[in-house]
Amino acid sequence: MTAVASSIPSEWYLLLAAAVFCIGLFGVLTRNDALYFLMSVELMMNAANINFVAFALYYGDLTGQVFALFVIALAAAEVAIGIGIILVLYRNFGVTDVTVPTEMRW
Repeated sequence: MTAVASSIPSEWYLLLAAAVFCIGLFGVLTRNDALYFLMSVELMMNAANINFVAFALYYGDLTGQVFALFVIALAAAEVAIGIGIILVLYRNFGVTDVTVPTEMRW
């Protein structure tokens, strides 16, 4: 079985991943809403997935794609826990702003 070379250079994938990661980092650093914060973390995880798949293509190995599948599973678990925390935050404080509660107490 031979690997099919892509017509797009690997540098473009890395540039796309860097741009998506920077957008996610900007969202994490500037937003106070928990939902935007969660979406920004998802963008950063997707940037890591793009890197994994790009390096898998570059080296002709499937290891990066396997790691990308694990990151997708991790992202699904993170969303499930994050939505639960956001619901508790909204139920207790009436807002999803992460700066309002200074501590989560019983």
